[in-house]
Order: sequence, then C-alpha cells, then structure tokens
Amino acid sequence: MDQVNSYIDSVFSKQDTLLEEVVASIKENGMPSISVSPSSGKLLTLLISISGAKDVLEIGALGGYSGICLARGFGRGGTLTSLELEEKYAELAHRNLSKAGFGQQVTYMIGPALQSLEQLVSEKRQFDFFFIDADKDNYENYLHACIRLAKPGALIVADNVLASGSIAADNAMPTRYTKIMRKFNEAVANHPQLESQLIPIGDGLTVSKVKE
Repeated sequence: MDQVNSYIDSVFSKQDTLLEEVVASIKENGMPSISVSPSSGKLLTLLISISGAKDVLEIGALGGYSGICLARGFGRGGTLTSLELEEKYAELAHRNLSKAGFGQQVTYMIGPALQSLEQLVSEKRQFDFFFIDADKDNYENYLHACIRLAKPGALIVADNVLASGSIAADNAMPTRYTKIMRKFNEAVANHPQLESQLIPIGDGLTVSKVKE
C-alpha cells in the first residue's frame, strides 16, 4: 500500500510549495503530522470541481492542508465551514487559508464538532460537500449529522477508512481504530440514503453520494 501511494504521489502530485509550507507550519507548531496525503488532497479538489459544490463543510481543520485543497476545488465562488475542537489549530488553519487566498471564504466553528453540527442543523444550514477527518470514535455520528445537513446529491467524503491498511489484512497489526473503521465502512456501504465506494488512496477515502 505504501509503495502504491508513493508511486501515485510521485506521478500525479507535483511539487506544491504552498502545501509544503502548510506541512512545515504544522510541525513547527507542535501539531500532529496527520494531514491528508498529497494525492488525497488532490482528489478532494477534483471531487469538488467535478461536482460543482459551493457550500462545503469540513470536520477537522488541523493546520488547513485539507481546507486549502477543498477551497481550490470551488475557487472564488464557494465557502468553507470548518469545525475544529482546538482554537490554536483553527487559528493556524485560517492563517494558511489566508496565504492561499481563501481567508475571506472560510468560517471556523470552535468546540466539539457534534455540538457545532447540532447548531448547524438548528440553523437549517445545508451543504453540498462534506469532508470528515476528525476523531474516529464519532465518525458514524458525524456521518448521520452530515446526511441531515445534506442537499440532495451532496457528496460525503471520509478519510482514514483503511486504518493504515489494517481493516483489509488478516495478518496486519490492528490499530486502535481498526474495529471502528470496519464498522463505519459497513455503515456507509449499507446506508439506504447513500451510494458509496471506498477509494484506496492515502489511508483510504470513502466517497458517498446522498441519494436524491
């Protein structure tokens, strides 16, 4: 899996100075180096561009790497709402989004994401693209909240669904998220309101379309 990802990144992901600076800023600020892979980020950009999504919700901002990839997909015509538990993470993400030219198009909601999601539901907000990349224990809860907030035909993408490859290999060393992600993938695959597929890029992405 690592060899495949290295090949994909080397061929399809060209050097990106801005995103490299984001990765460096995350490290400099003592934050975990858990941004999406270059190829996963590029896929997010492509999915938004192809789908024409303009109202995007991100669960988990970290340092803004995925936020930049999402914003590049909608360009000047869209908005990003980003949910982040840690205020210092959101501040760094906003600085990086501003460097990328999207600072005026992103809004951060600080605090537990489930609370922010309930607030968005109460405000009757709707989105046409969702990216889930936060605490794995709540992935199913996030999925259900996204469906409640989804416009017909919206896309829901979730990261890390392969749990470092452990979900698919019987002899792999399980991680603390192996069982959780197996359960989540089954929930996504069998949800009556979703049409879904798992794409084995990076640490795995599920891509789901909310049925109209």
